[in-house]
Order: sequence, then C-alpha cells, then structure tokens
Amino acid sequence: MADRSGKSWMAVGETDDPNALIESFEAEAAVTKGSPVYLSADNKVSESPGGDNAIGVAVKTVALGEMCPVLKRGRVKVTANGPITRGTAVCSAANGKITQLVDQPVNEGGSATYTIFYNRKLGTALQSATADGDLIFIDVEK
Repeated sequence: MADRSGKSWMAVGETDDPNALIESFEAEAAVTKGSPVYLSADNKVSESPGGDNAIGVAVKTVALGEMCPVLKRGRVKVTANGPITRGTAVCSAANGKITQLVDQPVNEGGSATYTIFYNRKLGTALQSATADGDLIFIDVEK
C-alpha cells in the first residue's frame, strides 16, 4: 500500500475541494469514512458491497441511525482495490474501496443482448494506483 495522493497528511474520506458537494443521509448500517455508499432504502445509505450504483463517498464514520455526510461531487481521497489508471472511470468495490470501471464489450453486429449500467460510474481517478490498498484522489461526479 502506497499513498499516491501527494497529501499523506490527509486521511481517506477527506477532501481538499472547496467546492465539494456534501449531502447527509441516514445510515441504515454502520458506515466507515472513505467508503463508497449507496442508497439502501429511501434517503438511507449503507456501505457499498461493490458493483452497485454508489452515490458518493462517506466523509465521516457513523453508526446505524446517525446522519452520514456523503461527498457527491468533488475531489476525495479513497482506497484502491487494485491497479487503476489515472483518468479512467472508477466505481465502488467491496471492503470500502474503489476499482476501475471496465468497459463492457458490445456485439453490435450480432444478436447478443447486454445491459448498460449508466449509473455505476462513481467518478474519475486523478492518480494511478498500482496495488490493492493504494491511496489516491478521485473526482466524484454524481
């Protein structure tokens, strides 16, 4: 694990973006600062299990029933789930991490069917990660 953010004094889940958009939702379960979160019920969030439509990144650790501030737009420090190339789209992964969003191949000339996940993108990687546990900044774009 390496801190590739260039700001080792900042913790995961912290932002240095003065224009960041942060909204609060009730926590339907315990949430850890820096974890991607998704809407697990109406106006309630839980940590993302990965592969869902995460709405942002928790900027505070909260317990069940507490209000959870969620960064929905702006720059935030996160933990990578493996290699990520800067400039690529990222999405939620398991264990409070983010991963590179892989393009889905489409057979436009054939009869295959596929699903397009328009809302899976959490944001864009601002730095490259080379290993699981690397710390990088992403730009959340929800």
